[in-house]
Amino acid sequence: MNVGESVLVAIRALAANKLRSTLTMLGIIIGVAAVITLLSVGQGVQRAVTEQIQGVGSNLLFVVPGGNTQAGRRGTARSLTMSDYRALADPFNVPDAVQVAPELMGSVQVIAGNRNTLSSVSGVTPAYAVARNVKPEMGRFITDGDLHALSRVAVLGHLTYERLFPDGSYPIGQVVRLKRVPFKVVGVLEPRGGSGSNNEDDTIIVPLTTAQQRLINRRSASGEPLVTVIYVQVRSEDVLDRATEDIIRVLRRTHKITYSQDDDFTVISQKDLLSVFGQITGLLTIFLGAISGISLLVGGIGIMNIMLVSVTERTREIGIRKAVGAKRRDILMQFLIEAVALSIIGGAIGIALGYGGSLLISQASDQLTTYVSPGSVALATGFSFLVGLFFGLYPAVRASRLNPIDALRYE
Repeated sequence: MNVGESVLVAIRALAANKLRSTLTMLGIIIGVAAVITLLSVGQGVQRAVTEQIQGVGSNLLFVVPGGNTQAGRRGTARSLTMSDYRALADPFNVPDAVQVAPELMGSVQVIAGNRNTLSSVSGVTPAYAVARNVKPEMGRFITDGDLHALSRVAVLGHLTYERLFPDGSYPIGQVVRLKRVPFKVVGVLEPRGGSGSNNEDDTIIVPLTTAQQRLINRRSASGEPLVTVIYVQVRSEDVLDRATEDIIRVLRRTHKITYSQDDDFTVISQKDLLSVFGQITGLLTIFLGAISGISLLVGGIGIMNIMLVSVTERTREIGIRKAVGAKRRDILMQFLIEAVALSIIGGAIGIALGYGGSLLISQASDQLTTYVSPGSVALATGFSFLVGLFFGLYPAVRASRLNPIDALRYE
């Protein structure tokens, strides 16, 4: 009997017990659907993180206080100052830099009318808009005139705008109070995304000089104004390493660090962030896939159980087929194909359900868009096939080894 005939016989045998076949496939269906859904969530998280990191600006370097000790931990360090910013902004020091933007961050109480909320505040320069790729949805951004005049003007993040003006009223020209100091709203930023403490829409942006004088008065031991982070945007990705070396050289000189001392600052590139978060989300995806793979193993055990029952029920049929000339390999092939057919049909249904589940998760979440990749579909299909093959092998071998005389006498 050829493979085609074995497939037809297997399908007829499965169709003869529709309810039992359906219940047997249920474990595979649930397992494959779980694999597809959870992998799509993991890959969606990975894409969201990548897009968020790339969305902060292109070819960007982050200079933050604190160096790496030999144990791999961040050590104590002096803070970054305006002198550091001016040194990095000098084109003779870092010729590959096209924008250098300092940022001073803190949190303040914000009052608008009878609305009161706590929001993060950032003091920046106009270069911040280019370096961080932020664009006003309404109004304008901070200007050089605001910076020099220490103007009390504010640009609201989109979430902060929605909290302070829930009725959707036009905010430009309205007055909000930061630490009881009145600021005129001159712009609202486009939504940028994020969640929790890392939500970039929950912010208020003011001129750096105003923030240093009125909101976040942080100074070094010598009395110089401090900044939280310095962003350096370079010409292209090809010069990131060279620009990093220039930044390290300049800051080691301004911080008077000798050759035997470690850096008291850290320069981080987007590539570094993507690599770290890529490893984390990759492990998360593997973890989710492994958990859902357990369901497939349970489904495989169910297939083995039912196939063993089927062998027992069809002992006389096996004896008759052997008596009329069927060989061991024919019996083996028939039962193996039945087991594989159960897993493949269940896998196909599971893929459809998993794809539907991923779409439901995307529609239910504003922050996450799931992604069903061809690789995850191929993985689920291949794994379900192997499960059917592996767990169907023992019942098939047992059926093929039955003695025809004993099988014919079986009641």
